Amino acid sequence: QVQLVESGGGSVQAGGSLRLSCADSGFKYSDTCMGWFRQTPGKEREGVAIISSRGSSTYYADSVQGRFTISHDNGKNTVYLQMNNLKPEDSAMYYCAARISLYDCYSGTWRTNVRVVGDWGQGTQVTVSS
Repeated sequence: QVQLVESGGGSVQAGGSLRLSCADSGFKYSDTCMGWFRQTPGKEREGVAIISSRGSSTYYADSVQGRFTISHDNGKNTVYLQMNNLKPEDSAMYYCAARISLYDCYSGTWRTNVRVVGDWGQGTQVTVSS
């Protein structure tokens, strides 16, 4: 069973940086993708960034391209999201996501369809003030 534990959220001013971590303490699935989604009250959860299990492919939402970087440490079973030049509109609850099929990863389905995610973390809050 996959157990995902996020950390690293917090409050920063616009232009600041945060790094989120997601530790996967459960069974490690090969040939899948992991990533980050976010959600604000009253809005649907949306994909932010994902990475293939071998780290060879990364994908980003247009809104964070060039500012966020996703990476992973296979030895630690941990996925990271480095967020730079944060904007108030980045404020949200951020969720780690796992067991996304490679098909959904490469096709871009993950961007708008949260049902492609097999497992979720509990979420970590990011607040960016102007």
